[in-house]
Amino acid sequence: MRRLGTFVLLLAIVAPLAAQARDQIRIVGSSTVYPFSTIVAERLGKTGKFKTPIVESTGTGGGFKLFCAGVGVDSPDIEDASRRITKSEQDLCAQNGVKDIAEIKIGYDGIVIANSKKAPRQAFTERQLFLALAKQVPGPNGQLQVNPYKTWKDVDPSLPDLRIEVLGPPPTSGTRDAFAELVMEGGCKTFPDLKALKDKNEDEFKKACHALREDGAYIEAGENDNLIVQKLVANPKAFGIFGYSFLEENQDKIQGSTIDGVAPEYDSIAQGRYPVSRPLFVYVKIAHVSSIPGIREFVAELTSEKAMGEDGYLAERGLIPGPSAERAEQRENASKLKPLGRVEG
Repeated sequence: MRRLGTFVLLLAIVAPLAAQARDQIRIVGSSTVYPFSTIVAERLGKTGKFKTPIVESTGTGGGFKLFCAGVGVDSPDIEDASRRITKSEQDLCAQNGVKDIAEIKIGYDGIVIANSKKAPRQAFTERQLFLALAKQVPGPNGQLQVNPYKTWKDVDPSLPDLRIEVLGPPPTSGTRDAFAELVMEGGCKTFPDLKALKDKNEDEFKKACHALREDGAYIEAGENDNLIVQKLVANPKAFGIFGYSFLEENQDKIQGSTIDGVAPEYDSIAQGRYPVSRPLFVYVKIAHVSSIPGIREFVAELTSEKAMGEDGYLAERGLIPGPSAERAEQRENASKLKPLGRVEG
């Protein structure tokens, strides 16, 4: 009986360390953060001390489903996110035993509305983009109606007489979440009745303002932003939605539209003048740190000045660094990996 008790005790000690069966970091999540994590992963692999981490572009929402599925060899170690974790995602993690998560803000990004350089550069307002892409828009009597606009000129006479065709991310993408919050809400609130709805019933407001068209004007192009770039080059009449880093990498082929008079450029995003910017994060599963080799070293490299600093190699690829004090704070977060507190909302 004593031997059985000893065996059970040993099993209890060893079980949480099942992740030791894997010697390679697994990272999932945002397509926007994917290029940055990939660069850091390659650098970690080149040291010869660790295997190059596996980085998958699953979208922020899809990544959190995988990340929060549990603790152990079958679940990812790190989540890339182009928005902050939500309360419901944190609850899902907790339900599945993922109780301690460290949050690290790595910098900022802008969401761009881009098109081919073979076509004229376009200037949009948030109101125009909302009217072009919303599933329902205010009608003549002020009531919501199914979006009737077929061309950009239908939306506003100052826009080109071209069929509305916008390639963008799917619902699992943090870029889509941010686009809905920053652009669609911004345009939605230019209508007084819809703006008033936000104070009366936030759920109804989001339902009205976040829903995108499903009639072919908005085309879900998956989590591969490079594929959207290729399609824009092939079709100069179309526009695409993705992170600034992909615009930076493909400046010879595509151009970013201005939004409310501000172009998506490094300085305008860093200074907060570009209206469609957002923070980028990585989340670390603390239970895996002691059993998966290289996690601490990966986040240390990611948050180093040579990586996410103003002259860092990630800035060269399109990451917008945060202020120096914020970078120092996040570097400390990466060093200590303190559990994240409760997220509200």
